[in-house]
Amino acid sequence: MTQVVTNDDFASVVLQSDKPVLVDFFAPWCGPCQGLAPLLDEVSNELEGEAIVVKVDIDQSPELAQEYGVMSIPTLKVFKGGEIVGDHVGGMSKDGLKDFVVGAGK
Repeated sequence: MTQVVTNDDFASVVLQSDKPVLVDFFAPWCGPCQGLAPLLDEVSNELEGEAIVVKVDIDQSPELAQEYGVMSIPTLKVFKGGEIVGDHVGGMSKDGLKDFVVGAGK
C-alpha cells in the first residue's frame, strides 16, 4: 500500500528525498482517485529503489494541496531535489505513471 504523507512528514519524505517522488494528491471520496490507487501501489513496488510513490489526502492536509496549487483531483506531481519536475491532472495508465515518474525524474 502506498504511504500517505501529511504536513508533518511531507518535507522529510518528499522534499528531502534523493530519489524522484511521485505524489498523488487525492481524497478517499474521489472515484477516479480510487481507480488510480491500485496502479500507484503496483508502480511503487515496481520502481522500489528507483523512485518513491506517496499520497497526500487533501482533506487531511489541505495546506499542502493549497501550497502546491491542487485545484482538482487526482493531481500527480513528481518532485526531485525538492522541486516539482512533473505535473499531471487526472488518471493515467500504469505504464504512463512509470514513464511519468521516471521521465520527469531524469
